[in-house]
Amino acid sequence: MSRTGAGRRRRSLWSRFWEGVRPVDPFRSVKAALGALVIVTVAITTLLTIVAVHSAIELRVIALLAVIASLVVTQFVAHGLAAPLDEMTDAARWMARGDYSRRVRVDRRDELGELAGTFNRMAADLEAADRHRKELVANVSHELRTPIAALRAVLENVVDGVSEADPATMDIALRQTERLGRLVEHLLDLSRLDNGVVPLHSRRFEVWPYLAGVLKEANMTKGQGHFRTDVHLHLEVTPSDMVAYADTERLHQVVANLIDNAVKHSPPHGRVTVRARPGRAPLSLELEVLDEGPGIPEADRERVFERFGRSASAEGGDGGTGLGLAIARWAVDLHGGRIGVAESPRGCRIRVTLPGDTSKLELT
Repeated sequence: MSRTGAGRRRRSLWSRFWEGVRPVDPFRSVKAALGALVIVTVAITTLLTIVAVHSAIELRVIALLAVIASLVVTQFVAHGLAAPLDEMTDAARWMARGDYSRRVRVDRRDELGELAGTFNRMAADLEAADRHRKELVANVSHELRTPIAALRAVLENVVDGVSEADPATMDIALRQTERLGRLVEHLLDLSRLDNGVVPLHSRRFEVWPYLAGVLKEANMTKGQGHFRTDVHLHLEVTPSDMVAYADTERLHQVVANLIDNAVKHSPPHGRVTVRARPGRAPLSLELEVLDEGPGIPEADRERVFERFGRSASAEGGDGGTGLGLAIARWAVDLHGGRIGVAESPRGCRIRVTLPGDTSKLELT
């Protein structure tokens, strides 16, 4: 055995030894600290009693000294035990007032130290949740304000006689109304996500006709959901008769949102390709959506899947809500799959992997 291996073995044995003596280590157990307090108090009293027996000091003086010594030791130990609790109480009061930035010191090895560490993790989680709530309110307010202001301006112009209620003007108002509808629908989906009330109804299905139907719907709504009617949608399924296993309604959300995002960022007369092929597991599915747009910078490839997250190239009001990719990731996560931005020599390629059905259920 090498010296390195022997050293690691000795350290491992030493660690196991200290874990074994933890219940009697005053620095790693409150129970042991209280037990040590009793032992020290009894030892002081016994020692002073022995001194009294072998000297001319009166017993009542010895008793008084024993009481004073016991109180001093008890006060010292009690302060050490109560100090972290007082600190946590003070931090909890600040948290009740809305300040989640307070933390407590973790400089003990006993149960109180573990409690302090857990308290700090809880405070960090609450701080993150509070920050997320504030960001969500601010982002929703911003997203709602833009289409509402545009719709109000159009209607005011019609009422004031500045513009006629012709098809072109009404089309502008309709697009803003549709944008509001998409935002509300996305927020409802996210609300169901947070509440955990969305069940998963997976089944076997033929991939080609299913994706062809999704692309057909996307072609029909291109002029309504957004005004890009010049982008061509292309479907590739290999093999053409492949079968997969998933919740088709949730998968529709994934594909529709990815296509919508790809069409928005495509160049004029660009091309969006949807590719599907079997995964490694039975009935699994690997899906890719490719566009010819500017792509997503590597630094933003995780952020675009967050709620209201956009890449730097997408900033500037493309009409999106910033929720589509977040909903797509949520639906993929429900299946236990993976979604991410894959490397591509041109444009953006988003890859989705669904695990399939290991139980090999019969086609329903």
